[in-house]
Amino acid sequence: MSLIRSKNTKPEIALRKLVSAALYKKGYRYRIHYRKIPGSPDIAFVSKKVAIFMDGAFWHGYKFKKQEKRLPKKYWIPKIKENMRRDRSINAKLEKLGWKVIRVWEHDVKKEPIRVVERIVAALKASK
Repeated sequence: MSLIRSKNTKPEIALRKLVSAALYKKGYRYRIHYRKIPGSPDIAFVSKKVAIFMDGAFWHGYKFKKQEKRLPKKYWIPKIKENMRRDRSINAKLEKLGWKVIRVWEHDVKKEPIRVVERIVAALKASK
């Protein structure tokens, strides 16, 4: 567990490259691991108040009901449920502060990168 990174993972770096390539020329600037707001989002567009979190499918409970049956109940189920609860809590806190929250699954960056960028662009345009 101690070897599992929480920052600068391969999917997160891939997302940042996508975002940079698509949005830098349009004048959008972002901060990574922005600690001044709850949850320290992976990417934060501070001027637009858009926070983006890159969620790993296993760690954040993608299709958890299906996955739950296969996991050892003593450790992993409470751990993943707590991650999911914390994600909801952070979303609520940020939305209360006026931030738009986008959660991106790591597999979406690999399979549908254009769609991910379109979601981010739509959120940035909506928050003018």
